[in-house]
Amino acid sequence: MIISSASDYREAARRKLPRFLFDYIDGGANAEHTLAANSADLATVSLRQRILKNVGKLSLKTELFGQQLAMPVILSPVGLTGMYARRGEVQAAQAAAGKGVPYCLSTVSVCSIEEVASHSSEAIWFQLYVLKDRGFMRNALERAQAAGVKTLVFTVDMPTPGSRYRDAHSGMSGPYAAPRRILQAMTKPDWALNVGLLGRPHDLGNISKYLGKATTLEDYVGWLANNFDPSISWKDLEWIRDFWKGPMIIKGILDVEDARDAVSFGADGIVVSNHGGRQLDGVPSTARALPAIAQAVGSDLTVLADSGIRSGLDVVRMLALGARAVLLGRSTVYALAAEGRHGVENMLDIFAREMQVAMTLTGVTSIEQIDASILVRDL
Repeated sequence: MIISSASDYREAARRKLPRFLFDYIDGGANAEHTLAANSADLATVSLRQRILKNVGKLSLKTELFGQQLAMPVILSPVGLTGMYARRGEVQAAQAAAGKGVPYCLSTVSVCSIEEVASHSSEAIWFQLYVLKDRGFMRNALERAQAAGVKTLVFTVDMPTPGSRYRDAHSGMSGPYAAPRRILQAMTKPDWALNVGLLGRPHDLGNISKYLGKATTLEDYVGWLANNFDPSISWKDLEWIRDFWKGPMIIKGILDVEDARDAVSFGADGIVVSNHGGRQLDGVPSTARALPAIAQAVGSDLTVLADSGIRSGLDVVRMLALGARAVLLGRSTVYALAAEGRHGVENMLDIFAREMQVAMTLTGVTSIEQIDASILVRDL
């Protein structure tokens, strides 16, 4: 099929993947109202089209936490990325490095920190959950630092997993899940050969190294469910702030008061996010939550955003609403599933071209010029 957008990569991924994997990345919590609102609300953000503004020289470059980026985009941490392409986290990290943007590795990746770092010429970011097993958390942080990771993304909006109906229906979880997944894989021979067979081992690399034994997809569901910690508070994170010497970003902020708490805690940045609509259905979209949060914290820390971003135009919208950069989750995985590393590289090229068009037609020539002044204000 012809690929011209992230939406095209979504369809290509749907055709290629077993249902349980496609629905896992594509779905959200409960009735998926927040999932839908993320994209719908962002699409309503109107930009001021300007003319004759001398925009012959455009630059997408920006700086984030002392790191030079070719464009204000980070590839977001997504669990089980290695199930979507052969050694998927490695391919995604290589694509990001080749395009001059960061790749953030998930705690629950198929490929371990060490494997990804050994194949990427650029330093990666690392994402960590709040877990009951503090020994695992310390082990993961130590290994991340040893691998050269400078930036930590700490996800705080999963004290418990969201209610995701699609997973139970698709075979990711629920009764007879394993045989259902096998049957689905048999209907997708390309995935079954390239990922299912040649992409092994399919364990959780970071967890396996800590436990000293191989883990399975059942371990992914069970271990995480048993280890999420609903009793966590800001005070419980202080040892991590003291231990980690590089930038620390708190991911999962939707409320102004929580953003202010992140400033008081000493975070270097936050990600305004509802976890892609995968946690609490009915919360505001990121596009609606972002402006007030960005205004409240000002320059006290760096504000990033994710959820609902499906194009370079959406990136510009998020920047105008107050983000310094955005994280791309689903778009990355769709492209990776469809065409591996090349797909991710092409997706980033598509986003860059779309950003250039949006900047040209709104009369701005640099990322720093993108702010609320390019938005149409309702009368």
